[in-house]
Amino acid sequence: MEKESAGNKNRACSPRGDEHLISLSEFLQRLDVSENGLSEQEAARRLKECGPNVLEEAGKENIFKRYVRQFRNFFSILLTVGAILSFLGEYLDPGQGNIYIGIALVGVVILNGTFTFVQEYQAAKTMESFRQLLPPHARVLREGKERDILASELVAGDIILLEEGDKVPADGRLIETNVLKVDNSAITGESEPQLRSLECTHPNMLECRNMVFSGTLVQSGNGNAVIFATGQNTQIGSLATLTEQTSEVDTPIRRELNHFIKIISSIAITLGVIFFILAFILQDVFLASLIFAIGIIVANVPEGLLPTVTLALSLASRRMASRNALIKQLESVETLGSTTVICTDKTGTLTQNKMAVNSIMLGFECLLLENPLSTKKRTEGQEAEESISKTAVGTNSDVAEGITDPGTEGFCVLEKPVWEPQRLPSVFIRAAGLCNNAKLYESPPGYTGDPTEGALLVFANSFEDVKKLQNDYPRLEEFPFDSLTKRMEVICRTPEGKLEVYLKGAPEVVVKMCSFAIDSGGITELDETKQQQLLDRHLRLAKKGERIIALAYRQGDDLREYTGGFVFLGFIGILDPLRPEARDAIARCYAAGIKVVMITGDHPVTAESIAKDVGLADTGKLEIITGEELNLLSRTELASRLKNPSIVFARTSPVQKLKIVQLFQSEGEIVTMTGDGVNDAPAIKNADMGVAMGSGTDVAREAADMVLLDDNFATIVNAVEEGRTVFDNIKKFIVYILASNIPEILPFIAFVLLSIPLPMPVQLILAIDLGTDMLPAIALGMEKGEGDIMKRPPRSRSEKLLTPQLLLTAYGVKGPIEAAAGFFCYFAVLFEGGWTFGEQLANTNPLYRQAITAFFSAVIICQIANVFASRTRFQSVFSMGLFSNRQVLLGIASELLILALIIWNPFANLIFNTTPINLMYILLAVPFAVLLLGVDELRKYLLRKNVSWAVRFFKW
Repeated sequence: MEKESAGNKNRACSPRGDEHLISLSEFLQRLDVSENGLSEQEAARRLKECGPNVLEEAGKENIFKRYVRQFRNFFSILLTVGAILSFLGEYLDPGQGNIYIGIALVGVVILNGTFTFVQEYQAAKTMESFRQLLPPHARVLREGKERDILASELVAGDIILLEEGDKVPADGRLIETNVLKVDNSAITGESEPQLRSLECTHPNMLECRNMVFSGTLVQSGNGNAVIFATGQNTQIGSLATLTEQTSEVDTPIRRELNHFIKIISSIAITLGVIFFILAFILQDVFLASLIFAIGIIVANVPEGLLPTVTLALSLASRRMASRNALIKQLESVETLGSTTVICTDKTGTLTQNKMAVNSIMLGFECLLLENPLSTKKRTEGQEAEESISKTAVGTNSDVAEGITDPGTEGFCVLEKPVWEPQRLPSVFIRAAGLCNNAKLYESPPGYTGDPTEGALLVFANSFEDVKKLQNDYPRLEEFPFDSLTKRMEVICRTPEGKLEVYLKGAPEVVVKMCSFAIDSGGITELDETKQQQLLDRHLRLAKKGERIIALAYRQGDDLREYTGGFVFLGFIGILDPLRPEARDAIARCYAAGIKVVMITGDHPVTAESIAKDVGLADTGKLEIITGEELNLLSRTELASRLKNPSIVFARTSPVQKLKIVQLFQSEGEIVTMTGDGVNDAPAIKNADMGVAMGSGTDVAREAADMVLLDDNFATIVNAVEEGRTVFDNIKKFIVYILASNIPEILPFIAFVLLSIPLPMPVQLILAIDLGTDMLPAIALGMEKGEGDIMKRPPRSRSEKLLTPQLLLTAYGVKGPIEAAAGFFCYFAVLFEGGWTFGEQLANTNPLYRQAITAFFSAVIICQIANVFASRTRFQSVFSMGLFSNRQVLLGIASELLILALIIWNPFANLIFNTTPINLMYILLAVPFAVLLLGVDELRKYLLRKNVSWAVRFFKW
């Protein structure tokens, strides 16, 4: 039994390499699978034995290496060098407190690295959990029934069903194909998708066309395959075990942070070197000067910045996920803030993707399908069908009264979902139901597959059982829809053994392929004049915003693609209601200076109607560019037309999306592109921000920077707002953090130049940078967008995080006020205690300890005012509401708690060399805090009034 079990496992789990060479019957026998697929019990057994169909992550950085990587940034290196020098100072001159500075610096490095690591690790886990909201699925045949399962649950022997846009979930051998083309470039490097077949075409498995491989993409057609290898046993799994991941490419925000670190570190090192030289010249003590230089560097480096930025991005991504926008990489959050053009699909993005047949025009006439007919008319309608069938091969006959024009204007609107089969010839129903790759499904919306085809299938099924129809008229050949030909053909065998060809597609294409049309008199020949009459009539439906599909059929004599001789059956108008929130979302985009461009494959008349309904024409005359024009117009002409504020691309193929992206980018625009199909992937990937639909194909989601879980345009606008907000918030807490650098630096300068006792030792600097400043900075990262954030123009691509104006605000305005408060309280304590200039005080002197405690307290009080002031960049902080960000209040509470501990806790007194002081000395800093808040409010007021000198110097 054990040997037999082992044999079964080997058969089910380990491919032999000759699966493409052996006969199909031997292949199926080896895998012990029938045409009905595996049983659920057998599939579960194989899954347990062979493991899930997943790839182990090759080249994944282990957790220890990821932790060590956090200590490679320049901040950490600077502080590590400072710690080493402090320990060296303690070794050369023990008892001077240098060991505590060294320990503190080491603690800072470890805490900083650990905090950043924890946030990145949690962010990675969060992103992974978000990705699991969209797990790859596969359609399989088990026990003769089609099932939708997780791709990870596939086992060898499963029969998978493949359609256009699917990603092949495992290696398999084809057992059925229908014009199936697969893009194998991920495995073989083939530049063009290759047509698959059931025959062995090459001794090399990778070159053999009866194979499909995990990770490849179905470009067109459909087919079925039997899985023979999963997980690491697949071709791509073998490659993954030999491949290490490539190095990461820095995102814009990461480059900005690196730039910020270089600038701040350069300032810190420059000041450290300058004041080391000054201290050595003035005091002629090398070691003391060196320790002093370390203090200058520590005072300049905002140790808590990197973990705060990481946490801010992580929180922003979580907020966006809660609003149905999944950001695949944390640092791409802020890229949205600079978007100037959003190129959006229509179906499912601006509309609800709930397509349903709304209007029908049969031949040249209209049917009011909600009106019941008598039995007599129903019989005549069936006779009419027979006459139409005969006339298709050249015989004229009368068509029944049931399809005559009831007096409308050539088209009708179905206000009630009432379908009566006696009103339509069955050939019309067959064309809608058989020339179709959607599948009926029990759950809403009632089908799987393309929404347009799904609407046609549900419509056809309301007249006749589509599954029975498909059995009675088996498909022999398919010529799938192509964005260039704009049509689909299928050839089916009738119950009588004849061949019928069904055609559906764009009206202007289908009508030109028709030589006849059904009419009230039977069958009429179509000349160019009548063809134009049909196209004119279809525009009446298109003007209502309906997607118009034309249907036709003919009898065939062989399995080939036909290009003429069809009998025109009629038009079907499919309506997809607009999303109610779309119009408001587009208005918000225009207010934010963002151009919205709609791209659709619909007729220009349909596209124009929908564009007007959704508000795209509100900013001016609508510019409509067709796919044909896009190919014919020169670059100069296109550039001129792209300047229009309202643009719609109609009758556009997916492959033209890439050209549209590149055209806008060449004009200096920052482009966000949406898409859901395989052919959308190049445009999505090339765009500055690629957005995929959650319901779209795997390849589109993989190419995108963001996935819309609800496929909703309004979600894109919400994400843009979040992107702008997160960039704003990072700037806010940078200003907040940098402002305290000045009261941290100036005490060392005063110590050297004025020969006064050092007002702020290193321990208290670290208490600010990694203690009191941390939670308020994080709270600023959680701030909601200012009221005008979606009324500002998009930020420039060249706008930096660290600008001269930002440094001037932090170092030239807020910082000096905080330093003045610190020195005022410091000297108030000293003079009150009888100190005179030139008198040196020991570190253990109670008066000195009271003075540095007062200095530290004054900085904290001013930072409380600073965190309030930093909540906005341009709007008055009083317009935000005191409780609109409760995290800021928690941050302030933490500042006061830490301040109280450092002042009144004996253990903290020992560590920081502080001592309890009179509350009066702390309150002396309050007027300076009020001054800081008032000055910043004045700055914002002048910016809102657009005062030129204020904009020049203080708009950051």
